[in-house]
Amino acid sequence: MTHTPSDVLRSRWLEALLPHVAFDGWTDAAACLAANEAGLSEGEQALASPNGVIDLIEAFFSAAEADSRAVLAAEDLSALRVPDKVKRGVLAWLDALAPNREAVRRAAARGFLPWSAGPAVQRTWSVADMVWTAAGDTATDYNRYSKRGLLAAVIPGIVMYWLDAPDAADLDAYISRRLQQASGLGRNAGRVVAPVLDFIKALRPDANPSGRGQER
Repeated sequence: MTHTPSDVLRSRWLEALLPHVAFDGWTDAAACLAANEAGLSEGEQALASPNGVIDLIEAFFSAAEADSRAVLAAEDLSALRVPDKVKRGVLAWLDALAPNREAVRRAAARGFLPWSAGPAVQRTWSVADMVWTAAGDTATDYNRYSKRGLLAAVIPGIVMYWLDAPDAADLDAYISRRLQQASGLGRNAGRVVAPVLDFIKALRPDANPSGRGQER
């Protein structure tokens, strides 16, 4: 995989930032301190993260998503039932986040702020897409979006449960229950998924050309 100069700088900045996030949160002050520790000039900071802390949060979750995708690609899931493949995907993603659980907690707290809600929804959808793709789903019709929408709807609750560090058996059982509930909503998928899809479409740059400034 090719890494651009901005990717390299962003990774360097994020590595320096994560130890501070656990205590200070995803704040501008913590980001500034980490940038100095990483030896990034103002120009390099602008190149690495033009939208400030929001871009660093996105980079954090994108890295975890990439790590979990690689783990799943190396596993043979063919013997598992589809629900178990999906659960395995969710667990692999949580495992990738586990070394920085407090950073996830802090990001979840920011996710409730109006200017962070859009990126949080997009990120959740991306995780759901990664999980279903790893599970072997190749649907291209509305069924593709309903599956991902239903999973995206339960991911926040799973994350909040996981943040309390339950033991492995309890977490496994909880995820199974949430996935079963999501499956039961399938017959009403249109009502559940359509608003999510509409919201994601509204966040596209061409739909809201001035909206990115609200993320700062």
